[in-house]
Amino acid sequence: MFYFLIYFFLEVVVTVDIAGQIGGLATFFEIIITAFIGLFLLTNFRYTLAQSMHALMSGSITVDEFQKMNLMSLLGAILLIIPGFFSDIVGLLLQFGFFGTFVAKKILHLKEKKSKRKGEYEDAIDVEIIDHDTIDK
Repeated sequence: MFYFLIYFFLEVVVTVDIAGQIGGLATFFEIIITAFIGLFLLTNFRYTLAQSMHALMSGSITVDEFQKMNLMSLLGAILLIIPGFFSDIVGLLLQFGFFGTFVAKKILHLKEKKSKRKGEYEDAIDVEIIDHDTIDK
């Protein structure tokens, strides 16, 4: 609830400030244009998802990167549809990978997993096996 109030406050302050500078008609057109861009991104999301799945299957991205990329792109498209300058600015920034990764790490508290080398297992215990038949009697 607290984050929503912060978001709402920033949305009102930024929107009133920018709308006061550019005027009502330009604000109206900005809201309409960004809503169409957001709808366009949502309708073409399946193609973005298919490209991400292909990259995941080829091994060029990890599962975490796949989730972050698609989640942030989807959230950015939804924010573009919502009227207001602050949501439009954040929605546009989320369409770029570096800002989406930053949001995922800092705000959503997603942690990067260390990449394991081939043959290493996280839950494996390293042991030494001694064969009793080879011990000197």
